[in-house]
Amino acid sequence: MNRINIKLQEDKKLLSIYFTAGYPKLNDTVSIIESLEKSGVDFIEIGLPFSDPLADGPTIQASSTAALENGMTTEILFNQLKDIRKTVSIPLIIMGYFNPMMQYGVEEFCKKCAEIGVDGLIIPDLPVQDYSENYKAIFEKYGIINVFLITPQTSDERIRFIDSISNGFIYMVSSAGVTGAKNSFGNTQEIYFNRIATMNLKAPQVIGFGISNKATFRQATSNAKGAIIGSAFVNYLTKNGVASIPDFIATIR
Repeated sequence: MNRINIKLQEDKKLLSIYFTAGYPKLNDTVSIIESLEKSGVDFIEIGLPFSDPLADGPTIQASSTAALENGMTTEILFNQLKDIRKTVSIPLIIMGYFNPMMQYGVEEFCKKCAEIGVDGLIIPDLPVQDYSENYKAIFEKYGIINVFLITPQTSDERIRFIDSISNGFIYMVSSAGVTGAKNSFGNTQEIYFNRIATMNLKAPQVIGFGISNKATFRQATSNAKGAIIGSAFVNYLTKNGVASIPDFIATIR
């Protein structure tokens, strides 16, 4: 069974952390992953930097630009992760845009992920229909879970279609717009969270975009299996460095 599915079966609210591979320094990737696991994180999203990150807010865009300037590439990321399963056991997900994966070759990308122990992919700009028709069989061949995003604007019909082809969790984007930390969620988000909860989807939901502290983590997970923190963590990393990672996680847990 995929490590993501095993983790989703645990009787707890899951905390996922996103960071950009190759940031703050090119070779920080493995030490960040190892520190996050030791600090009690449940799974990790490794951002593959891209020059045109449409779904990302200013914090993650800046980290992506810096990582590219540091020299991060798909090949370097795979090389950094080649021995990761010797020290890390929690699920690892690569979050990136489809263009670099297509340039690498979708099948080769999935094969490489399987070889090094990456469990899933999040690809915000890969249309679900395109995935279903052209790439689903490849992902399944290599045991890679593709995680789909939904937003408050996604129709019930589309959400149910996404649910029908999901074999991991559904990434619930908390609000319209790009990534970025918030101090609290408003009534609009609460209505949305409740709406999805009452749909009784088969795939668990994990909420991302706007989670930055213990309060937003608890609010997001009141109706969902877990939550993802990205921009707030990248901001913290920028200011405090890799050695401070346990301190940040302690403020959420």
